[in-house]
Amino acid sequence: MEDITIKIGDYNTLQVDRIVDFGVYLDNGKNGILLPARWVPENTQKGDTITAFIYHDNEDRLIATTMTPKAVVGDIALLKVASITDFGAFLEWGVMKDVFIAKSQQVSDMEVGNSYLVKLYIDERSTRVAATERLDPFLSNHPLTVALGDEVDMIVYRKTEIGYTVIVNKLHKGMLYLNEIYQKINIGDTLKGFVKKVYDDGKLDVSIGKQGYQRVENETEKVLRLLTENNGVLPFNDKSEPTAIYDFFGMSKKTFKMTTGNLYKQKKIAFTEKGIELV
Repeated sequence: MEDITIKIGDYNTLQVDRIVDFGVYLDNGKNGILLPARWVPENTQKGDTITAFIYHDNEDRLIATTMTPKAVVGDIALLKVASITDFGAFLEWGVMKDVFIAKSQQVSDMEVGNSYLVKLYIDERSTRVAATERLDPFLSNHPLTVALGDEVDMIVYRKTEIGYTVIVNKLHKGMLYLNEIYQKINIGDTLKGFVKKVYDDGKLDVSIGKQGYQRVENETEKVLRLLTENNGVLPFNDKSEPTAIYDFFGMSKKTFKMTTGNLYKQKKIAFTEKGIELV
């Protein structure tokens, strides 16, 4: 038999080698990989091809499934902690087995039920799929594979004082500035955007949306728009919590106070006991 290269922790399209009572074996050039009966498409015959996700089961055997995992090897994804052990944690993977992240690969103090941004990779010693929170070694802006104006996929990585560091096309880091964000975003969110600026040192500025169609809106326009969209009344004023203001408006409390103060002077809004309203 000719060896067939199997991508562990990824999708493989393989031929049905034989059918048994408890499923079918997919041809890997050796003894075959079991696709349990519950995942076998109806009317499957010997010689058919099936695209299945391949991973190691709890007994270290390769197993196939047509379930959809939350991430494949090479992906960066937000995964929830299912359980914690003395050696690490298990993350919900979307298949019949959780993926392991060793303590040495954790940055956060992980807790059951919370989700963390991780990358899936093949552990060299065990050859199993594993996860790591240490993403920076996998990210580099030298060399760049993107150019000014390119459309890109982004994953929200870290929050900074000026915006969010995002992962660009799973390869690079870019900066998404607070004053250009007109929606609520969270760590782990996936966004579509474009490269807005490329610096000589390889750093990237990015924006959400498509180039030429991005929304250009200053703080004053934003407050007026949000008031209009909410029947002219909003429950925010200078007594509101800074986090509440940022979550809704995407701006600091200081900026909010300056903006609403100017709008009040222009007699476009009024302050009330409960917030602000259009005049």
